[in-house]
Amino acid sequence: MLKIIKRGHRKSPKPEPTDLEFEPESQPITLSLSMEPLPLLRDVAVLDRPALFLKKLQLCSFYCDFSNSLKWVLEKELKRQTLMELVDFIDSGSCKLTGPMQEELIRMVSLNIFRCLPPASDLLEPDEDEPYQEPSWPHLQIVYELLLRYIASPETDAKVAKRYIDHIFVLRLMELFDSEDPREREYLKTLLHRIYGKFMVHRPFIRKAMNNVFYRFIFETQRHCGIGELLEILGSIINGFALPMKEEHKLFLVRALIPLHKPKCISAYHHQLAYCIIQFVDKDYKLAELVVKGLLKYWPVTNCQKEVLFLAELEEVLEATQAAEFHRCMLPLFRQIGRCLNSPHFQVAERALYLWNSEHIVSLIAQNRNVILPLIFEALEKNMQGHWNQAIHGLTANVRRMFQEMDPELFEECQEQYLEKETRAREMEEQRELTWKRIEAVAATAGGEDMVLVS
Repeated sequence: MLKIIKRGHRKSPKPEPTDLEFEPESQPITLSLSMEPLPLLRDVAVLDRPALFLKKLQLCSFYCDFSNSLKWVLEKELKRQTLMELVDFIDSGSCKLTGPMQEELIRMVSLNIFRCLPPASDLLEPDEDEPYQEPSWPHLQIVYELLLRYIASPETDAKVAKRYIDHIFVLRLMELFDSEDPREREYLKTLLHRIYGKFMVHRPFIRKAMNNVFYRFIFETQRHCGIGELLEILGSIINGFALPMKEEHKLFLVRALIPLHKPKCISAYHHQLAYCIIQFVDKDYKLAELVVKGLLKYWPVTNCQKEVLFLAELEEVLEATQAAEFHRCMLPLFRQIGRCLNSPHFQVAERALYLWNSEHIVSLIAQNRNVILPLIFEALEKNMQGHWNQAIHGLTANVRRMFQEMDPELFEECQEQYLEKETRAREMEEQRELTWKRIEAVAATAGGEDMVLVS
C-alpha cells in the first residue's frame, strides 16, 4: 500500500518552562554567488590563521537548499570542504581558539543545526517504513562532528566555553531530539552526554530540562522521537549518582521515570527505561517497593505486548529486591501475577511462569509461601484444567511441583480449600439453575391461565 508522508515547516516548539527566555536567532548570511574559495589554513602563517578561521566560519554561516539537487552545486561542495577542513583544524589543536573564535564557531553551528523540524509523520505501520532522512545531512553531519570535536578537545576550557554553550544552547539542542532522523539523534546523544560530563555547571539544568521533556511527553503529546536516546544518557547519569541518593533523584524516579510506563508507545524505549529503573534499584535497594508498586499502578489492562515487557522488567527488579521490601509489596504483586498466569495470551502466561526460573525470586517466594501460594493456587489449577496452550501446562506443572516439594502440608491445605470452593460453586450453580427452572415453571403456568381467561 502506497503511503504518502506530508512534510512541511512548523513553528519551533515552545521552550520548556525555565527561568530563561529565548533570544531571537540571528539571521543567516545570505549566500553570495560570487564567493570564492579561501586558502587552506595550513598554507598560511600561524599568526594569520585566527583571521582566516573566522572567515571560513562566516563562509559556512548560510543555509543550502537540499530540496533541489541542481541548485548551488558548487557552493554546497565548497561549504562541505570548508567544514571538513575546520574539523581537521580543531582536531589537530594546532591553534588555540580565542574567545571571539569560539563565539563565532558556536554562532555558525547554531545557524546550521537549529531549525524548524518537519511535522511528525503519522504512519499506520511505521516499523515497515524506512526511517526519515534529513535532506541537509551531508552538511549537518559535519557541523555536528565539528561541535563534538570542539567540546571533546582538551584545549577547550569549560570555564571559557560555558559563555557560548550556555543554557539556551543546551535547551535548543535538546529540542532537536525530536528529529525523526536516527543519525541526528545519535549525534545529539553523544553531544549532550559530553556536555554533561564537561560542564558541571550545566548538570542540574540538563536534568531539569530532561524532566520537562518527559513530563510533556507523558501528560501532553505522547509523541517524541528521542525518548530512548535521552534515557540512554540518563542511564549513564544515574550510574554516577553518589550515595546516599539525593531526594531530587528519588522524586525524578517517582514523577518521571515510573510514569513513562503509561504511554502506548513504550516498546520504542522500554529497554532504556528498564535499564534506568534497575540502576535506581541497584543503587538503593529500598526503592524496589516503590518501583514494584509503580509498575502495578500502570499495569496494562488490554495490551498483552506491554504486559510481557512489564513482566520482564519486574523480574529484573525482583532480582535486586531484598526480603523486607518484597514482603511489603507481595500481596498486590501476586494478585496481579495470578491474573497473568490465567491470561489467554500464552506469552503473558509464559512470561509470568518464567519468574520461577530465578533462584533469588524462588527464595523470596519460599520465605512467604504461606501468603503467596493461597493467592495463586487457583490460577495454577485453572491452567492445569483448561489452558489451551500445552507449553503453559508444562510450565504450570513445574511450578505446582515446586510448591508441593517446598511445603506438602500447605499445598494439601490449599488444594482442599480449592476443592471446597469448587464444590460450593457447583452447588450454587445447581441451586441457581433450579431457581430459574422454578421461575420458568411459574411463568409458564401463569401464562397458561391468562390464555384461558382471555378465551
